[in-house]
Amino acid sequence: MRNFSLHRLWAMIVKEFIQMRRDRVTMIMLMGIPLIQLVLFGYAINVNPKHLPTMIVSADQSNFTRTFVAALQNTTYFDIINPNATEAEANQAMAEGKLSFVINIPPGFTQKMLQGQHPDILVTADATDPGAVGSPLNALQTLSAQVFTPLLSQDGLAFLKASTPPFNLVVHSEYNPESITQYNIVPGLMGVILTMTMTMITALGITKERERGTMENLLATPVRPLEVMIGKITPYIIVGYVQQIFILLAAVFLFQVPCQGNIVLLLVATLPFIAANLAMGLTLSTVARSQLQAVQMTFFFFLPSMLLSGFMFPFYGMPEWAQTIGQVLPLTHFLRVVRGIMLKGNGISEVWSNTWPILVYLGFISMVCLKRYRQTLD
Repeated sequence: MRNFSLHRLWAMIVKEFIQMRRDRVTMIMLMGIPLIQLVLFGYAINVNPKHLPTMIVSADQSNFTRTFVAALQNTTYFDIINPNATEAEANQAMAEGKLSFVINIPPGFTQKMLQGQHPDILVTADATDPGAVGSPLNALQTLSAQVFTPLLSQDGLAFLKASTPPFNLVVHSEYNPESITQYNIVPGLMGVILTMTMTMITALGITKERERGTMENLLATPVRPLEVMIGKITPYIIVGYVQQIFILLAAVFLFQVPCQGNIVLLLVATLPFIAANLAMGLTLSTVARSQLQAVQMTFFFFLPSMLLSGFMFPFYGMPEWAQTIGQVLPLTHFLRVVRGIMLKGNGISEVWSNTWPILVYLGFISMVCLKRYRQTLD
């Protein structure tokens, strides 16, 4: 056995550093993934969400109702995006996943309150994400006890201050009244699992052929780039549907998640989402030089998708720049599709509002993939 040599050890260390420097993609991943985690967990993730989109459906216009709406805004939990919405507008927005709260002020509210009749204010919360509505509802209860104190201090109204609050808050947790976490997590896992597996399995496609030396044989054939893309993703579309059906069965029979909508509609709406992730995987495979790089790039795409889509943390609790990035990601819209169909019973019109962004993403990524693949031909 040869003696241990510090000189030879130093030579090996230098060699590894040189290889690391030449492998720029791996170095970017090693530095980029921790940086993304720091930024997202430090700035974008918020377990106490605020500025949640809220619509006011008010049939009573008075100084009291205007004071109430202004106080809601001042809590920072509620972001009033429409103070004069109709019932139909509010229901449509909530069904599409674009709204967290609807506050309904009935006709004659002010008159009944001044007469000491304790009128009701109906608060409808989208409880498909239970973690997003708890703190705002607690703040609303506190607000109701003191919001009208300055106005009620006027002469002739002081007697109402003894009744705290002078009105009743009726909270209706829509779609998930018992706030069961599985109702939110299990349908969301369908999108998360499809994103990870579909992107990774195709990211290894062309990369694996390049490493095995079969890429040259593929390039020698008269197959067009578009034909290569479709041919590679078609088998995995079937695999994706098998995964989806397995998750659906587990959700319904194992976790007792209700399915209010049309399963066929869900399967149809899943196709562009699966295709978008497969196209993303193919695009990554044209950039990666090895299977290790392909896997690293997959996680580079998967990590923001999981954190900024609303799967782990409330989407509307993130800052605007994080929501903007999240709106680009297909997982964000697919989560609204699958939760909307299963928990809300959404139809085609509500599903389409979150399907067309996925189609736009699919078209853009497909063009990038075709361009990258043509470059590999050259």
